[in-house]
Amino acid sequence: MKRPTPASPMVLLLVAIAYIGCSGQDPAPPPASPKASPRAPASIPVGAPTTAASPAPAPPPPAAARAAAIATADGETSGVRAEVTELRRASGGTVSLKFAMINDSEGAVSFGYTFVDSGHGVADYGGIGGIHLIDPVGRKKYFVARDSESKCVCSQKVADIPKGGRANLWAKFPAPPDDVPRISIVIPHFSPMDDVPLSR
Repeated sequence: MKRPTPASPMVLLLVAIAYIGCSGQDPAPPPASPKASPRAPASIPVGAPTTAASPAPAPPPPAAARAAAIATADGETSGVRAEVTELRRASGGTVSLKFAMINDSEGAVSFGYTFVDSGHGVADYGGIGGIHLIDPVGRKKYFVARDSESKCVCSQKVADIPKGGRANLWAKFPAPPDDVPRISIVIPHFSPMDDVPLSR
C-alpha cells in the first residue's frame, strides 16, 4: 500500500496564512429571529372605503310642483306677468281668485297705490283692491269684496317684488249667477284675461 505523500512546508504555510486571515474577520452575526409582533392589518386597496359602506343618503324630496296656470297676462312693464292658478266658486256666494305675479323685469314691482281701486285708495294702499271681474254676456262688473271698514278682502300690505321675485296673491268677489261658466279678469296695468273658466 502506497503511503500518502506528506504535504510540503510551503503548502502548510499557505494554509496557515489563509486560516489566520479568515479568523481575523468578525463572524457574520446570525440572522435575527423575527420578534413576535401584533398581526399587521391586511393591506387596503387604494380607493377602498376604510369603514363599512353606509347607504347613500336619500335625495331630498322634489319641491311641490306649482299649480298650472289657467290664464296669464303680461304687464305694462316688460318682464312682469300674472299667472292665474285658481278661479272658483266658494261658499257664501263668493268667487276665490288666486294668482302669482312674477317679476322678470330689471327693477322692483312696487305696490303702494299701483293696484288699488281709485275709490278706495287709502284703504287699499299696498293691496290689490283694484282687480275686478267682468261678465261680458251679462255686461256686469264684479269688484273685490269689502269688509265693514271698506278694506278689500284680498292681499294687503304686499311687499315690493324684487327683480327675479314672485308673489302669490288672492282676492274674493261676489259670485256671478250660476249660469256664468266663464269670466274675464282685469288686473290694473295688465292685459285683460278673457274667457277664464269659473270652476266649482
